[in-house]
Amino acid sequence: MDLLHSPLHDRHAALGAKFAEFGGWLMPLEYSGVLKEHASVRDGVGVFDVSHLGKALVRGPGAADFVNACLTNDLGRIHPGKAQYTLCCNDDDGGVIDDIIAYLRSDDEVFLIPNAANNTEVVARLSAAAPDGIDVVNQHRDYAVLAVQGTRSDEVLGALGLPVGHEYMSYASGSLAGVDFSVCRTGYTGERGYELVVPSSAAVDVWDELFRAGDRWGLTACGLGARDTLRTEMGYALHGQELSPSISPVMAGVSWAVGWSKPDFWGKAALEAQRTKPDLNHLVGLKAQGRGISRPGMDVVTSDDFATIGTVTSGTFSPTLRTGIGLALVDSVVRAGDVVRVDIRGRMETFDVVKPPFVQPSTKEG
Repeated sequence: MDLLHSPLHDRHAALGAKFAEFGGWLMPLEYSGVLKEHASVRDGVGVFDVSHLGKALVRGPGAADFVNACLTNDLGRIHPGKAQYTLCCNDDDGGVIDDIIAYLRSDDEVFLIPNAANNTEVVARLSAAAPDGIDVVNQHRDYAVLAVQGTRSDEVLGALGLPVGHEYMSYASGSLAGVDFSVCRTGYTGERGYELVVPSSAAVDVWDELFRAGDRWGLTACGLGARDTLRTEMGYALHGQELSPSISPVMAGVSWAVGWSKPDFWGKAALEAQRTKPDLNHLVGLKAQGRGISRPGMDVVTSDDFATIGTVTSGTFSPTLRTGIGLALVDSVVRAGDVVRVDIRGRMETFDVVKPPFVQPSTKEG
């Protein structure tokens, strides 16, 4: 299968990016190195091309009510101009088909950003359920998404006359190179930042303008390798690892993204039943006592008799903490404060069980 290319592919190649496959797309993994790119976000500002993320538009009379009856979170809690993290779940068992950012434009229009690999499935499920008069439009290739993340992100966008400082999980209209687009206070790094949802035809112009303005603050091109280390330090779930058709929002610790008081949504009965189960597996953080670096799929075992009690879902070296960290789905008896081992290629490395985030986030700072 031929991999899709971002509209910024040539810019990445010119910067010497190393590429990797992400959800059917060939995307930049790193440029100058994950450690440097990670630090640029924690200490300054970086920009990620995440145009592989899905895009879909649900429109028609009552579109917001329709989406609200399908996805987990409660769109009634927000107003137009706000965004919301939500999930698309299996109706029978509550497993997660995808996690999504929903942009509420009006009662009759909701813009969705699913993950790249799941965009087609989310669109298909919503389309099959949509009543007459409501359209679900796949816009995956119509938009690019540029994530400007870091403590100096306001300065870079402000220098271009783009809106900054608006409320977390809200969006505003901006314009560059004669093109209007959305500037949303969202991101996947734990640092203050914005995501620009730009028509694909204008992506190169906007990218170039960002680097022109950002040179003063050392704006750094960042790949998806650094995006992964940054999100792991925050304990943010990644679909296919912490969330999946076999890992529900309750198990993954994202029940806060479920509108429990809503009359209905896909998977509601199954998820309500899970909330009452005392022996349900759950997600925890792992922090290495030594030099061990856990990786997805490795067994988590007891510290005494090495009995298997879980599986690592994400694991990496934390550039900020200079130690190994990870997320793991473990038995109900495991709690923060416990000590466990991870089987790292036959070596039983010791880890503390902790509650993420591993690094204090600044996402919501004013």
